Amino acid sequence: MKTLITGSSGLVGSSLVEYLFEKGHSIQCLKRNLKNDSNHFWATDALPENSSTAYQTIIHLAGENVAQGRWTEKKKQQILMSRIEGTRKLVDYISKLNEKPRVFLCASAVGYYGSREDEILDENSSLGQGFLAEVCRQWEQETQRLSSMDVRVVNLRFGMVLSPRGGALHKMIPPFKARLGGVIGSGKQYISWISIRDLVEIVGFLINKDHIRGPVNVVSPIQTTNKELTKTLGKAVNRPTPFKIPAFIVRLLFGQMADEMLLSSTRVTPKVLLESGYEFKDQSLDAVLRHCIKSK
Repeated sequence: MKTLITGSSGLVGSSLVEYLFEKGHSIQCLKRNLKNDSNHFWATDALPENSSTAYQTIIHLAGENVAQGRWTEKKKQQILMSRIEGTRKLVDYISKLNEKPRVFLCASAVGYYGSREDEILDENSSLGQGFLAEVCRQWEQETQRLSSMDVRVVNLRFGMVLSPRGGALHKMIPPFKARLGGVIGSGKQYISWISIRDLVEIVGFLINKDHIRGPVNVVSPIQTTNKELTKTLGKAVNRPTPFKIPAFIVRLLFGQMADEMLLSSTRVTPKVLLESGYEFKDQSLDAVLRHCIKSK
């Protein structure tokens, strides 16, 4: 199977490239056009035009990192436009192909639902409020043109990715090892997470499930609060977690990002995956964290 991937150098993308290659995929990585030509957002000139090299699958992961740096107005515009413009130009490229891909999998996030306290959220739940929710809404909307081209579209609503290679966990481990780890805010906020092992397996699963289209929550079915994550990570690194970081301190440090990421509560369930028969490989948060720490 010939597969085109954007964002291949990122945390998710690099793991997916390895996984899909092992599964027999022929991988082509699509990069940004370094000349910053608005008419050529992607370096598509480097891609083969022969119909015999048509892509059966396109996986779109590229976008500005939402967890890096304070959310200034400029940063928020970069986050939004990297996803909207990048997706729009990629869809434009696909529209010109003589042979369309069978499936287009586009990254999104559980930020779509906003902060909803302890409400259980599935793929049918309504759009939430806030900047991230609006980014996800517009991001997913840009993929809808493909439906009229008879391309199956899957919107991957990722939770927090737990991986030994980087991401949120990579930033959390050092302070926890230094005995500075603690509950953020009330600790009651739900965190929807997914192990990198399950994430790549899920993408492979979805590629081959022709009946699945639209939003899919890529999260573990294990319900986890910030307090539970803190305690479990503390045990995994064999350190106490006595501290509690007040919400107002988190807001002073991170601004709007604090309310929409660190203090936000998203209790998301992977309804589509469970009903479609996907069997999660990682059934224990403790085991996932210990594996990530051991492999780091």
